[in-house]
Amino acid sequence: MNRQLLEVSYTPMMAYGEAWDLQKEIVGQLDAGERRETLLLLQHPPTYTIGSQRHPEHLLLSPEELERRGIAVFQIDRGGDITYHGPGQLVGYPLLVLGYGKDLDLHGYLRRLEQVIIDYLAGLGIEGSRKPEYTGVWVGESKIAAIGVKFNRCRHRKGFVTSHGFAFNIKSGIQNEGFGGIIPCGIQEYGVTSLEDCTQQSFTVEQVAKGIIPYFAELFEYEPVLTE
Repeated sequence: MNRQLLEVSYTPMMAYGEAWDLQKEIVGQLDAGERRETLLLLQHPPTYTIGSQRHPEHLLLSPEELERRGIAVFQIDRGGDITYHGPGQLVGYPLLVLGYGKDLDLHGYLRRLEQVIIDYLAGLGIEGSRKPEYTGVWVGESKIAAIGVKFNRCRHRKGFVTSHGFAFNIKSGIQNEGFGGIIPCGIQEYGVTSLEDCTQQSFTVEQVAKGIIPYFAELFEYEPVLTE
């Protein structure tokens, strides 16, 4: 069976605003049929993003403290509450075309994104799980990956183009760097963890990015093509 090609790139560091603009550009190109579907894998400098639920009280730092720590803040168009992005975290932005009818399962898309992380963890002997009331992936009672997406309705073709995606905590200590300044995703009763804390092993973000590509390609049935 011939699978559709998926462009995949890894960028060691990209400012959040630049990545957001790039996503919007690719969404328009996909809507117009001008490029292949794409998976962007990258890291961001310290950034808080506030989703469509809009709970400013979940940001615990003053503007002065944010400036002192060098943390940017963006109010964006994905679903969900506030979360943190920063060095040591793998961020994935799948930009895919979802059609109407049998191919359109928005809830199923979220579950498959979670499953990518769960399968990758299983390959390392770590049991990842879901919590029915929340999106994301958990190890025990701590969240290791956040999920937040937008479904952009197409103007020139039937269906939607996805944007935003997942944030997978890799490096030990990341939960103490940025997550301490917010109530992550508005969830107070559970903590945050990382891949290194769960495995007691060292990983680079690029190593995890390359390792997760086969799991994503298998679950979403693509043939990945690595680009610069």
